This record gives sequence, structure tokens and C-alpha cells, in this order.
Amino acid sequence: MKMLIDGEWTDAASGETYEVRNPASGKLLDTAPLGGAEDVKRAVDAAREAQKKWSAMPARDRGRIFFKAAQRIRDRQADLATMLTMEQGKPFKEARDEIQGFANILEYYAGISAALEDGLIPLAQGKRGAVLRRPIGVCGAIIPWNVPGIIMGWKVGPALITGNTLVLKPATTTPLTNLSLAYAMGEAGLPKGVLNVVTGPGKSVGDEIVRNPGVRKISFTGSIETGKRVLQAVSASMKRVTLELGGSDPMIVCDDFDINKAVAGAVHGRFYNCGQTCTAAKRLFVFEAIADEFIGQLKSRVERLNVGNGMDEGVEMGPLNNRAQWEQIKGLVEEVRTKDEGRVIVGGRVQDGEQYRNGFFYMPTLVTNVAPDSRLLREEVFGPVLPIVVVKGLDEAIERANDTKYGLGSSIWTNDMEKAKAACERLESGITWINQHVKLPPEMPFGGVKESGIGRENGLETIDAYYELKSIML
Repeated sequence: MKMLIDGEWTDAASGETYEVRNPASGKLLDTAPLGGAEDVKRAVDAAREAQKKWSAMPARDRGRIFFKAAQRIRDRQADLATMLTMEQGKPFKEARDEIQGFANILEYYAGISAALEDGLIPLAQGKRGAVLRRPIGVCGAIIPWNVPGIIMGWKVGPALITGNTLVLKPATTTPLTNLSLAYAMGEAGLPKGVLNVVTGPGKSVGDEIVRNPGVRKISFTGSIETGKRVLQAVSASMKRVTLELGGSDPMIVCDDFDINKAVAGAVHGRFYNCGQTCTAAKRLFVFEAIADEFIGQLKSRVERLNVGNGMDEGVEMGPLNNRAQWEQIKGLVEEVRTKDEGRVIVGGRVQDGEQYRNGFFYMPTLVTNVAPDSRLLREEVFGPVLPIVVVKGLDEAIERANDTKYGLGSSIWTNDMEKAKAACERLESGITWINQHVKLPPEMPFGGVKESGIGRENGLETIDAYYELKSIML
């Protein structure tokens, strides 16, 4: 496959490529251009030129292109989902939902496009003011491999609907879906140069996007460590920045809630996408009054999870996406055993069987009696491992949930709305779910507090992050 610069499908300036392989089988899927700084510079130049006409187009007309693109993507949902499953590893059903989610995002921003206009403000003594909203210019987006379709939508939707143009870098392991989505948008009438996709490693492509003076805003999704480096780099030129830097989301299960429903929520919240989701339920706090029954039911349900190739019928959890992630998860669980930091009650090892031999499979894992200073509780665990902590009540659960540098998501499972209200007010996170976890519709702003990020994506709240605002006094 080739990358997209100025509406043309092109090779890297170096002429080099790299392999994209299926994480379930190790089989070669395709190759992608090994882009570098020169390719980014070409893309930025193209985006800058395209932005002149794109920003002059009425927002409603940009919205019409979004509507057409969403329909094309829905028409090809099965093919796009197959590609996503094969390069990322997730079950086909999850991939299909993700492709639909990308279309939903485009339709949401298309739907609000007519309301994106300047406004008059009544002032004292009969005077008036006005606020002019003008696009920033060329924006840069760097996205990860875990949910590449949805996260691409989070960047593309608000950036383009507000009249900006975009240079996007996919993750090296999952470029094919992003390129295909960009192709569909081009077919729907997106002008050349408005959306450019440059494939290649972060050290060359990502670094140039961040540092290039022609890029005036960066939207990055990834680790805290990389996000801090991005923030340092953009500070030199005072670029706008949105950072979504992952989390270690607590899930609190109270003793008044239906145990069967909470167990189902924990299984979905932790093992959806093989646990490789920023907002996955990564730390489970369960009230001691129901702990034994809850853990017993959870153990039974996790033991029955159908793990395999995401394209196979009935598979509920696929492989980890890449070797580095697979090795990290193996190492974390082994560390827990070596340091006696917890008790593995389910899983805790590589999946057995010939069908798993060439893939990055790891058994869904539950760990109880977790030491407070274990990395399972202190760091973001990006894989199918769930630490379980028994607490006496809500106060202890909230205190322990907040004892982290992360603050992305959280959830509470209770029938008592006073407990739910207290959790929403006291949990230090950008989003709190009540009796659910993970779901993120495009209407709702999404982002973190503390070290989980800066700014918000989704919803109306992200729109002003893609505008320069100018106040006019009449």
C-alpha cells in the first residue's frame, strides 16, 4: 500500500518499505512506505496550499462531504473491518463496530457544521462585540495502534470540519485501515491535500510532524512518556496541543449492585480489544461483602472466554497487537509472581495450542491480593490482565482509585444514586461511567486529568481547540 500526500498515492522519498503482519498468525498482509522527514515536509506543503480553498468553503459544504464519506464507509464496513481485524488483531465484531464508529463521528461533525459560525455578543450600554473563529491552519495528528479507526475519527472530524487541513501519522503496525479510510474520504469529494497520511516510524515521521514550523497544532494519543516529549517539543514554537495519554481506570463495584451484571461489565471493560484500550477497566475495586461471590463468578466467566484469531467465528478476544506489548505483559505477570505481589487465579501465561503458536496470544488473567505498590496498580497495564482489590466501602475505594498519576476514566456500579453522585464528584478522572464502562459516543467530550492529558476530544468542547478566536469590539 502507498501513503497519501496531496491526493496522490505515493512511495516514500527513500523508496523503502516495511512489512505489516497479522498479529494472530504472523503472516504478511502488505507493505507500507517507510516515510521520513522529507515526506512530512511534502505533506505539510500540500496541506498548507489546500487549506486556502478548504477554509473558504462554507462549513455546511464541508459537512456534505463528511456525510458522503460516512455513507461510503458504511457501504464498505465489512471489508474495512476485515482489514482492521487482520492488522490489529481484535475480533471481527469489535472491528465492525469501530468502522461504524468512525462513520458516526463524521456524521456527528457534519451534523453540527451549519452551527459553526461567528457570533455577536450583547455588551453593556447597548454596545456589541463579536467573536471571529478562524481555522488554525495545518494540524498534525499522531495516533496509536489500539483503536486506529476511532482515534483517527477523533482527529480528522473536528480538524477538517473547522477548515483546517491535516497531516496524520498512523501507527506502524496498523496503517492499512487508516489509509483505506482516507481513500474513502477522497472518493467522497475531499479535496486533494486536505487529508495527508504519512506512514513510518515516530522517530522520523512523528518527530517531523511535531517540530515542523508549518504545523500549528498537534493532537497526540499515546503514552504519558511520549506525550511529555511532544509537549516539550511544541513549547519551543507555542503550538496548540491536545494530548490523550492513557489511563489506569478504576472500576468500583458496590455491594448493592447485581453481581451478574457487574461481572459482565468487568469482562467487557477489561478484555475488550484484549485489554488494549485507554479507557479499559484496569483496576477493579470490589466491596468485601460481595467479594467472594463476585470473584468466583468473574473467574468462571473469564475461564470460558473464547480466545483466538479475530476472524474466526465466536472469538471473544484476539491477540495482543505486537511483540513488544506481548513481552511487556508476560514480564509484568512474571514480576508479580517473582516478587510475590499477588495471586494469579486465572491465566497468567501464553495461550497453549498449535493455533496460537505464531501469534501474540496471552490468556486473560485475573490477579487477587495485589500489593499496593505493584506495577499492576501503579502503571497502565495495556493488555488482558485485571488486578482485583477488595475494599471495605466507597470511601476506601475512591481513595485508592485516586492514588495514581492517571485520571482518564472511571466507573461505579451501584443502584444507590447517592453513591453514584459521590463517585462522580470525587473520582479524579475525565469521565465517570455509572453502571457501564468504555462506551464513548462522539457527542461526549473525552480526555483526562492529572497526567492523563491536556484538552478534550469529541463533542462541541473540542471545536474551539481547532480555531483561533478573535474578539471584535463594535
